Order: sequence, then structure tokens, then C-alpha cells
Amino acid sequence: MPQSAAIISGIQRMVLYETRARYFLVGSNQAQTKHRVLKIDRTEPKDLVIIDDKHVYNQQEVRELLGRLDLGNRTKIGQKGSSGLSRAVSAFGIVGFVRFLEGYYIVLITKRRKMADIGGHSIYKIEDTSMIYIPNDSVRVTHPDEARYVRIFQNVDLSSNFYFSYSYDLSHSLQYNLTLLQRPYELWSSAASSTEEEVHTQSKQDSFDIFEDEGLPTQVVYGLQNEPYYKYVWNGRLLERVKDIVHHDWLMYIIHGFCGQSKLLIYGRPVHITLIARRSSKFAGTRFLKRGANCEGDVANEVETEQIVHDASVMSFTAGSYSSYVQVRGSVPLYWSQDISTMMPKPPIRLDQADPYAHVAALHFDQMLQRFGSPIIILNLVKKREKRKHEKILSEELYPAVINLNQFLPPDHWIDYIAWDMARYTKSKLCNVLDRLSMIAENVVKRTGFFINRSNFYCHTLRPDDRWGDVGGHITGSGRVQTGVLRTNCVDCLDRTNTAQFMVGKCALAYQLYALGMIDKPKLQFDTDCVRLFEELYEDHGDTLSLQYGGSQLVHRVKTYRKIAPWTQHSKDIMQTLSRYYSNAFSDADRQDAINLFLQVYQPSESKPHLWELPTDFYLHQKSTMALPQDRRSYTLWWSEGILSYLPVPYDEVPCEDNMKKVEVKRVSRFDESTDLYTEFFKPYEITSFDDTFCIAMTNSAREFMPKTVGVDPSPFTVRKPEETGKSVLGNKSSKEETLLQRKTAASAPPPPSEEAISSTSEDDSEEDRDDEGSVSQRSTPIKLLTESGESTRTQEQQQQTVKEPYGLNLAKFPAEKDLLIYQSCLKLILHYIHHLKHSSLPLSSSLTLREPVSCFAEDSIYAVSPPHADRDSRDVFESHVMTGQGQVRALCRDDMLMYREYVKNRYM
Repeated sequence: MPQSAAIISGIQRMVLYETRARYFLVGSNQAQTKHRVLKIDRTEPKDLVIIDDKHVYNQQEVRELLGRLDLGNRTKIGQKGSSGLSRAVSAFGIVGFVRFLEGYYIVLITKRRKMADIGGHSIYKIEDTSMIYIPNDSVRVTHPDEARYVRIFQNVDLSSNFYFSYSYDLSHSLQYNLTLLQRPYELWSSAASSTEEEVHTQSKQDSFDIFEDEGLPTQVVYGLQNEPYYKYVWNGRLLERVKDIVHHDWLMYIIHGFCGQSKLLIYGRPVHITLIARRSSKFAGTRFLKRGANCEGDVANEVETEQIVHDASVMSFTAGSYSSYVQVRGSVPLYWSQDISTMMPKPPIRLDQADPYAHVAALHFDQMLQRFGSPIIILNLVKKREKRKHEKILSEELYPAVINLNQFLPPDHWIDYIAWDMARYTKSKLCNVLDRLSMIAENVVKRTGFFINRSNFYCHTLRPDDRWGDVGGHITGSGRVQTGVLRTNCVDCLDRTNTAQFMVGKCALAYQLYALGMIDKPKLQFDTDCVRLFEELYEDHGDTLSLQYGGSQLVHRVKTYRKIAPWTQHSKDIMQTLSRYYSNAFSDADRQDAINLFLQVYQPSESKPHLWELPTDFYLHQKSTMALPQDRRSYTLWWSEGILSYLPVPYDEVPCEDNMKKVEVKRVSRFDESTDLYTEFFKPYEITSFDDTFCIAMTNSAREFMPKTVGVDPSPFTVRKPEETGKSVLGNKSSKEETLLQRKTAASAPPPPSEEAISSTSEDDSEEDRDDEGSVSQRSTPIKLLTESGESTRTQEQQQQTVKEPYGLNLAKFPAEKDLLIYQSCLKLILHYIHHLKHSSLPLSSSLTLREPVSCFAEDSIYAVSPPHADRDSRDVFESHVMTGQGQVRALCRDDMLMYREYVKNRYM
């Protein structure tokens, strides 16, 4: 069966050239061997005219073309002083084309930074962009409000957490992308035959084959170009105008959210842990301005988080080992909002519309069943008991909605609902929040399973684990796939949700590493290098998502719920709470306008009121409210057609006719540049340095987290003491000076506030909610009152422990007499040798006593060792063992029988 591979974009570098009448955008591949040219007309004041000739140029042809354009656009023929073709900007991709009230703008990516590498596919972060006005100044029709729209559009900082890739579909999960490559050829043979004519009519440059004239068969690869999942694409509307005009290589889709990658070294074996968060572009916005769901089932603050674990020693998707686990966060899928006109820190929650048949929840869970399969597990972390109803309103509406939807689903595919008051549990001194979350995570991972593209290793037979047989998911011939997903929510889906997702991700990580054969049992402990690395990734992930939605970093972290946070963390929590309140009160409205304009939810027009004149953006995100629906969805059969027949496998990953239409298949040679990932990743045509490679610069568990002392266990799964780490446990982002200050002031500091006091500053805790149980104040460093003698004794013990740890022995203890004699003998040899060097007239033998070797070998050095001599009896015993292993047992003699009787007598009588 021919192999299949993802098509690599043929345009990764581009240069924009400018004349008075046109822009010429020249794009090339990474090696700059193939070029395409896009002509953009500048004489149209309000229309976008783009011409793509679909021709592939080589380097010489492009130079000749640019030379002719330069010569033809000069003011006078033969003039050499002023060029008719000027270079405007160099770029790495097109974000899109946008128009406000005047002409069109083109947005180009001018700087990029590599953030992750998955199987040789590079993922880049946008570092800088350039927004260029297309029409010429001579035809420009000015408008007084144009500059204001430009400022609002640029409020969406494209250099902040926007990501793209030239060869990997970031809008889909790894499970989807690899499942697409693993489908058999027969499923798309019809699609490939439809493109056969296009392949045969390619130019000689595209389809060159050295065996073509000899009549030998060509090694064929099927290049796949898949349609992105537009829910997580943020520039889909910006490219909509040119999508059907230009070649697909010009189109590059970006996602918004988070991407981070770290290297876990297991005795030198590199394992890459990648965290990718995709923020939904539907019903997107800021904290208090986007709550609940719209009429199409899209919820606010919906983020799909995927953790990918793969063995980096093998790069290929087909030969390597890859595993992933996906979970989702999102607002409660109901019609609800909070009124921010009162300027309260916690505005009251109100239900905007009655939904007795759970119509909006049905639309939302229909989307989830189609993308993730079943079971859908809801982890609802909002409060249950409050003196004044606040968060409880949401639970009272969500639970009946789930019950109503489940009565029409088959029992095997019911939506599971887990309600747990995490805030109340945190304040109890008798309960451990993370232990409870760990139990929930274990049950969730066992039900949904996870994705891995390899079947069980032999080590699972050698080291079986009882929990491995209980893991769910769908087992395939090439591994297993995740079926279903965990959907976590609190009120804001920030602090509590991030901690819960971390615990589920930690449990899934243990199973992923076990499935890859890296650990002997699917269990990871806190305070190991592996979990510290994973916790840092999740904290960066939580901070980034919290800044995007809430305007500040996380208030409560994993350390807060473990009750090991330092006392200085409380002041940081207060500052984050104030920052969040300020952002929600004063800057969220401007950010919401910028998001609406960037996503083209609002498109300016002369006949419509301006964006800043709208009293609300409710009708921008609720499209169907202004029109009568032609076909009303059923309240009982609330899922889309065809989904139930494939459950628990997600419908989007089934090779049915509807999904096959989204895949474009292209027959290419095995060595074609469009599928040659080796050339794309290693760039053999460039001079590169190991020190400049991304894998050297990324976060490394051995360099960043493993203690630097001698003699420690290098395993990243060994539990460390708090002080045994490459980084400060008091704060990941604190400097050395801050860490030193914290250590000096920890002993004299007042006790930190209780967890109840800390929880009162959270973004989703009610001020009136006080439990009778109270809580226990937890110090970051336990301090005991000691007497002077006790203090001195502890100091001596610490000094001895400090001396013992780095070298593996206690240097404060007086050495033994035998060790002293050896030391004196060696010292005497050294002194004699030094004396001989000073007085070279003396013979060396007269001042140096020769020592006899103590080795039992005739020849013993660093170069060779002679084997010891074995007598006849030893050889007989060895040969007897060998013969017994081969099944040739010698006859037992009388001595053997006596020995066996003696053994039986001593053992059993």
C-alpha cells in the first residue's frame, strides 16, 4: 500500500515588491528552489483584485521576471537612477486581507519564533506583523473614521500567542492527523484518481523521475491536504475573500491560545512533552462580556487542551511512538450573563432566556459528540452551598438539562455529570483537594482512554499492571484512540479549572509514559522532575489563557491547593485580583471590540452604525435571532444525523463520504519536496550549528530541574526534597536574589493567611460564603521553637548533612586507620617524586620505593586485562550448567543424591 504524508506548504518565505500600479508578492519554499507570484492591483480604491497565475517559477525565471518588471515600470526607458520596482517588506506568511471603510489592507507575518517540534513538523509563534494599505495614494478615498478602525483592529496583538505551521494542521488534534494518515489507500483511491490528470500534466520540474524513461515503477506517496477545523481558526474570515482565487500554498491558518514544549530526559533518552491549547473563535471575548453560550451552541472561553508525548529519538510519524490526550474547558452551556454596569467585583448571575428543552445545551453537546465521541464527562466545579445564591444558579439549571438530554440517548453513550464543590473542599482542614481530584482523574482517564499509535510493548507483558487492563478508548490494529472527552468548568474556567485539568493531565501523562514503555507502572509522584516540568508547563498554560480571558494571571495555582505556596504568594494573589478587576472594569470593552473586528463578526459599512456606537454586541454573536428558522431541530433527536451509528468513535474521524470530501489527495513521487519532511526539518542546503537548534534551547528536565549535586539519582521519576531542584520551588519565575531573600526572611516571617482568607480573593468565590469548619493555617516552611542547645545541635546536623550530600560520605567523621595508612603511603610517593624533580641529579630508584601490584591478574591495566585461570572443577560445573540449559541433564551420582537428601531433610523435616 502506498504511504501517505501531509503536504508541506510550498510558500514559507515571501517578499513584497511595490510599483505604482501593483504589488507583486513573490513566495518561495524553504530551499528557495520553487517560486510563485501573486499580483495585487493597487488602482482599485475599494475592491480587492488578485491574480494568481498558478505557475511555478525557478530562481532564474523569477530574477528575469523581476528584472522585466523593474525595467518596464521606470519613469523613462533606459533610466538607471530610480528603480521602477522597489522592495517593500520580507515576510513568512499572510494573515489575511481586511477592509474597513476605505480600501483593503494586507497583514503579513514579518517575524516568527519556533515553539515546538512534533515529528519533524515545526510550530511557530508570530512575533511581529506588518499591516500594509493596498490602494495607491492617488486613488485613495479617505474616510475620517478609518484611522480609528485601524487602531481597534491592531488592539488584537498578533505577537501574543498566535501560532501557525507550514506542514501540521494545528486546528485538529494529533489523533485526527495521524488517523488520517493511517487510513488505507482504498478509501481515497477515487479521490486520487480524480487528481490523476492534474499530476500527469504537471511540469517536468514538479514530477521529475530518473526512472521515468526506463519504464521502472515510481515510488508513489499520497500527499494529503485536509480542510482545517474552522472553529479554532482565527483568520478564516480574513482569508475567505481569496480562498477560492489563489493556490492553497498561499493560505496559512493560525490558532490562538498556547503552545509550549519541554524535554524530559530519561537516562539520556529524550521524550518531548508538548502542550497545545486552541481557543475557539466562536463566541470569543473577554470575561464578563462573554458568558454562557450563544444560540448556535458555542460557549464562551472554550479552549481545547492537548498534551502530546512522543519519543524524540525517532522523528517520523510512521516509525515513531506518539501519544496524546485531549480535554476541554468552557463556560456553562446556558443562556446566562453578568451585569457589569454596577461596578461590583462579583456581579450577580442572571439567566437571560428560559430554555426548558435544553436546546442550546443540545447544540453544544452535539458538537462535542461529533468531534470527540462518547462518553462526554462534565466536571462541574461551581459551588453548591451558598448563603446567597450566586454560582449555585448555574448548577440548578445545568443538571436538569443534562438529565433531559440523556433520556433520548442510548445508555451506553449518556453524558456523565460530576458535580464537586472544589472551593468548599479547599477550606476543609480534613480534606485534601488534590487527592480527591486524583481519584476523579483516574476514573476519567480509564473511561475515555488516550491516543497512542503503537500497540502494547513487550514490557507490558513483563511488568503487567492491573490498571492497564481497565483503560478505555477504542483499540485499533495500530494502537488505541481516545473516545470521549472531559469537559471541565467553574464560573470563569480559570483557576479551579486549570488545577483540575492539571491533575487529569498528570494522571494521563502517567498512562502515556507507561504505554510508551518509559515507566514500570502508570503512576507519577509529586516533587519529581517529571511532574515539576509538567506543572510548569500547565502554569504557563493557565497564566496565558487567564490573561487572554480575564486580564490577569492565575490567582490560585497548584501550589496553593497543595498548601505549600510561600507566604509571599498572598500579596501576589491580591495584585492579580486587582489587575483582573481593573482589566474587567476599564479595558475589556475595548478588547471585545478589537476581537469582534478581527474575527469579522462586525464588518464596517457606510450604512451601519459604527462599532463603538452599538449598545451591545449581543446580536453580532446571535445570528439566528433575527430570522425565523426554516427547519427547527428536534428536541428529542437532538444530535446530528449519522453520529450515533459510529459512537463511541467520533464522527469526524470516521472515513465516511462526508469526511472524505474534506481531504484533497495528490499523487507525488516519494522524493518530491512537498512531502519530503527530512529536507524540510534538517535543511541540508544550509549551514547550521547544533547550538542554534531548537532542541538544545528548549526546557530540559536534566538542566532545569535535576539537582546539580554529585551522586543523585538522575531519574526524572525520583522524588526530590524541596531544596533538591535546579529551580526554586518558591516560584518558577523568581530570580536568584528573590529566592535568597525569601529563604532569609522565611524564619522571621509571620504566618501566611489561611486558605479561607486566600480563597476570598479568588475570581469565583463569594464573599458571603463562610464555612463552619474553618481551615488550618499552613506555613510554607515548618518552624519549631528550639532551645540554644537544640539550635546548635540542629546546626551541626545540617552541616554534616550538607557535607555528606554532595560527596556521598560523611567527611566530618574521622577516617579509619587503614585508610590513613593508604593516604600516608600515597603522600610519601608524591613527596619523593617532587623531591626528585627538584634534584634531578639523584637517581629515581634511590629515593622511591617500588610497590608490588596487588592485582590477581598477570596483566592488568587500562588497556588490557588477562582473564583469570579456571581450574578443571570449575569448568566441569560450568559445562554442566550449560548442558542442563540445553536439556541434556547428566546422570546423578551418589554425592548428588546425598546432597539432595540433606537438602530435603533440612528444608521439610
